[in-house]
Order: sequence, then structure tokens, then C-alpha cells
Amino acid sequence: MKGLLSIRLAWSGIRKNRKLYVPYLLTVIGMVMMSYIMQALSYAPALHAMKGGSNLEAILSLGKLVIAVFAGIFLLYTNSFLIRRRYREFGLYNVLGMDKNALCRVAFWENLIVAVIGLAVGLALGTLLYKLAELGLVNMVQGQVDDSFMVEPESLEFTLVIFAVIFALIMIRSLIQVRHTRPLELLRSESAGEKPPRANYLLGFLGVALLGGAYYMAVTISNALSAFTWFFVAVLMVIAGTYLVMISGSVVLCRLLQKWKGYYYKKQHFVSVSSMAYRMKRNGAGLASICILATMVLVMISSTGSLYIGAEDAIAVRYPYDSTVKLYFGRLDELDDRNVEKIQRTMDQALEAQKVTPTAEKICRYVTVSGALLEDRLVTDYTEVNAVMNYNQVYSLYLLSQADYNRMYGTDIALQPGQAMVQVYNGSWNGSHIQVGALELDVVGQLPCGLEMEDMTLVPSLVLVVSDLQQASVPEECNMIFSCGYDFGLPEEETLVAHRALEAAVKALASEQKIHCRVECPIVERQDFYITFGGLFFIGMILSAMFIAAAALIIYYKQVSEGYEDQSRFAIMRKVGMTRQDIKKSINSQILTVFFIPLLMAGVHLAFAFPLVWQLLTMFSLTNKRLAICTNIGAFLIFCVFYVVIYRFTAHAYYRIVSESERK
Repeated sequence: MKGLLSIRLAWSGIRKNRKLYVPYLLTVIGMVMMSYIMQALSYAPALHAMKGGSNLEAILSLGKLVIAVFAGIFLLYTNSFLIRRRYREFGLYNVLGMDKNALCRVAFWENLIVAVIGLAVGLALGTLLYKLAELGLVNMVQGQVDDSFMVEPESLEFTLVIFAVIFALIMIRSLIQVRHTRPLELLRSESAGEKPPRANYLLGFLGVALLGGAYYMAVTISNALSAFTWFFVAVLMVIAGTYLVMISGSVVLCRLLQKWKGYYYKKQHFVSVSSMAYRMKRNGAGLASICILATMVLVMISSTGSLYIGAEDAIAVRYPYDSTVKLYFGRLDELDDRNVEKIQRTMDQALEAQKVTPTAEKICRYVTVSGALLEDRLVTDYTEVNAVMNYNQVYSLYLLSQADYNRMYGTDIALQPGQAMVQVYNGSWNGSHIQVGALELDVVGQLPCGLEMEDMTLVPSLVLVVSDLQQASVPEECNMIFSCGYDFGLPEEETLVAHRALEAAVKALASEQKIHCRVECPIVERQDFYITFGGLFFIGMILSAMFIAAAALIIYYKQVSEGYEDQSRFAIMRKVGMTRQDIKKSINSQILTVFFIPLLMAGVHLAFAFPLVWQLLTMFSLTNKRLAICTNIGAFLIFCVFYVVIYRFTAHAYYRIVSESERK
């Protein structure tokens, strides 16, 4: 009997509080659905059949993890809010004779009902929409569409287990909240307000310092390696700084508005500023959460969108020729003219057999090594390199002969032994002497033509042209490379045939000489790029949708909570002569004052984050900075549209709740 009564009270509580439970239930359904889809996609046969399908599976696995962690944290947060909103109702039940055990049973059934509905509807929608998501992802990564439809049992099991754990934690926390709250506190909880908060200038200064440090880090980091190392440190600093600034700064803002008599003593501002000042400590934390979620959405969409839109530009940068051959030797003498001529003859014969005449050809021999550049000495010993904490000192060095350079660029550089000409890429070195192991070189000038080698976007690089590569005393850690790039000027199918013939000949030669080789073609590698970039963009859209929904729910609950708290306040103001129009103006003033602060601050975060994110994007061979800037601006404008829609909806909900007291 007690069980049936608890179930009826639980269901009645959900129905009576549907303004609170419906958005929460929709959020649960959405997260269950996205978790199932993400898990099921990792088992999709169409994706596994693709070249590079393992990379896509790794990206999807990362997405599954992020969704599971975020769902757990966010649902715990929102359920805690729901329980607090139910304190008064639970207090009334307690006063009427229900003990704590009975209240816990009601809370238990409420959570169980929401969990069952959320899981059932979420899994059903996930099963129905999975194929649509698969088709979208396959098209994004330029794969072949699979018409089969299947329900993956392992995906169902995974989703059920993950959310069963989440709901178990929610259940435990809800029961603890109800059990440890006193009856009188339950009954008076809604009317018991906060003490007017005091401005904590120390926390405010600390927050400003953290944000300033993160901004400085973002705009001063000059290479991708440093950016990758410090990115997560900067993220944590921004999160902590945002919370501290929002909590303390919002209190200071309200105090300043109250001292501004020309602004404060107006009908539309007096009530709103007083209300904000009263609960600004709580408001600050909520606004900071909204700001962080908005920033995450903007950074995620703009960066992954830049990669996906700029995929062809990145492919062109990474693979500038129709076919590129690289042979890796163990000794410098293996790069002598005789061996190089043998390699060229092998490749020429392979192309002649296909009746292909290259329209462009770039042949280059070079030596490369990485290390720490300490003034005029490149340290290649890994023990010493690892001791260097400033990653701006980590350089890649490229050595090539003046003969090869002159042949490639039609120049007439003439260097003496021990001399070199230099090109600095993505760095600031301007020395006149450099030592690499036993090799010592005097730098006599800058190279007249720019020369870009692979991986120059990762770390700062030095290109040194010397008189004779064979006479250079290079360290053992160096890599000796022969590189040749061909343009065929043919359609894709014929280009692919020529590339395959060239690849077969080079691999046979490499096997004969027992050396490593790499033969690359943009047509062959294109799918790998689209799988990586398309997969990241797909995950970015899914996670962004989830973060936008979370931000919308936080805003909605904030407005609903404050609406119920302000009912009596606005009712009193109506009785003393405040018109309905005045109430609307006051509400708009209050909402506009705090609502767009997170958006503006998220825009500032995005602007300062761009240099750091840009360095990370260059790791993926994206060099089109204008595209990245336009994508950032576009993402911000689109997000503003969503934000305004959320604002209009939640503002209407707030006004409707406040106006209920007039109709009673």
C-alpha cells in the first residue's frame, strides 16, 4: 500500500512540476540517444570497411567517453536543482505525517520513472536515428553508403550500463539530500533567501590574473609543439578564472549599479538590480557555467569546422605533388650521385613503361635532425633535449647541398666549405654561426628562395644550404633522405595508375637496398584526411549540440527558479502602483543585464584562444588562416542566433511565472 502511494505521489509530483521535469527528461533522452548512436557508429560495417577506419573508431571512442563523463556531471547537477525545487513540497508532506523513509521512497520512484522513460525513449530514438547519423557521417568522410539496418546489442548494453551507473549515483545523491534536510527547512526553503553577498576582491584579482595569464599564453605561443603542451593548462586557467571573475565581478557590478543613482532609481532598474544583488553569488556561478559551455561550443565548432572546410587546402599543403617519393638511408655516402642516378633511372623507367612524362619534377637530397637550439649550438642528445623546458628552443634542422638548391630554384649560390646560407621557418633565430655535433658552419646570408620541408609546421625549423653535403660531418642521429616529387598533369584515374607503377618500382628498389621508403599521392591519402577531419567535425557537432542543450537547460532553470522567487516581489510592486508594462521593462532590464554577459565573455575567450587553436590547426597541415578566421566569426554569429532564441523563450517563461500571482 505504501509503495502504491509513493508511486502515485511521485507521478503526481512529476506532472505538477512538468515545467521542471519536461526539459530535464528531454535532456536525458537526448544524451541517451547520442550515447547509443556514438557507440553504434563505432561498430558500423561501412566505417570499418574504409581505409583509415581505425582512426575514425578512435575518434568515436573519444566522443563516447566525453558524452558519458559530461552526462554524469550535468545530470547530477540538474537533478540536484530539481530536488531543491521540491523541498517545499517534501516539507509539506513531512508536516502532514510522512516520515523521512516515505519521502525517500517518493524521491526514489520519481528518479526511477524519469530513468525508465529517458532510457526507453532515448534508446528507441537512437535506434531509429542511428542510420541517419551513419549516412551523414559516411558522406562527410566520403565513404560508401551501406544500406543495411541493424540494432547493435553491444551498443544497447553499453548505453544501459553507463546510464544505469549515472542514475544510480543520481538516486543516491537525491536520497541523501532528502534524508539530511530538516522538515522546517524543507517547508521554508523556497522563501529562505540568501544573504546579500560581499564582493571578494582577492578572488576577483586572482580570477583576472588567471585569465590574463591564459590570454598571454595563447597569444605568445609561437609553435604547434608548445601549443599542444600548454593547451590544457590554458583551458583550466580560463575555467577557474571565469568562475572567480563571474562570482566576484558580478557582485561588484551590482554594487556599482546601485551607486549609479541616475540608473538605479528608475522603475525598470530598481527592482531588477536589487534582485540581482541579492542572489548574485548564485547567479555568478550559473553565468560562469553558461560562459564555459558557450566557449566550448564555439572553440569546438570553429576548429573542427575549419579542418573540415579546409580539408582540400590541407591535402594540397601536405602533398604538393601528384606523387612524392621518399627514401630513408642510414649513411650519408648512400646519398652520393651514383646512387641517386640509379634511383632516378628506376623511377624514369617505371614512368616510361606507363608512357607518362612528368610535367614537373623536384628532386632533393637532404639531411634532417631535431634538437634543442642553444644560442649557436644544436643539441641532438635526447637527454639534453628533454632537459630543455622552453619548447621554443626545439628546432628541426635541414641540410642540403648548393648544387641541389641551385638546380631546384635556378639560382647560382656559391659557398665555400664551412659556409652556409639559412632560411628560418616559424622561428626567430638570427645567429651567424651554428654547430651541429662536429659540424661547424658560418652563416653568410639568407636563402633567396623559400624552401619548405615536411613537418615544418610542428616546430621552428632551420634550412641550411652548404657547399657539399657529402663532406658534412653530421651527427649519427640525422636522417638521410632522398625526395622526389612528380606532377603528371593527368586525370585522376591515369594519375593513380602512374603513381601505382612508381610505387611498385620504388618499393622493389627499397627492398633490394634494405631501406625504408614512402610513396604518397593526394588521391590515395584524401580519404584519410576526410576520415580524420570529417570524424572530428561530426563529433564536434554532436558535442556542441549537447553543450548547447546543457546551457539552455541551465538558463531555463535559472529563469524558472528566479521567477518563482520574484513572484511575491512583483506582486507587491503591482499593489503599490507598478504597471504591467513597468514589470515587463524591469524583467527585460534584469535579464538583459546578466543574460548577455556570458555571451560577450565567451566571445572574448574565443578571440584570445584563436592564436593557440591556430597553432594546433597547423599540426593538421591547415595553413589557410583567413578560412579559420571566417569560420570563427561564422560560428560566433550562428551561436548568437541560438542564444537569442533561448533568451526569448526563457524570458517568456520567467514573465509567465511572475505573472501567475496576478491571476491567482
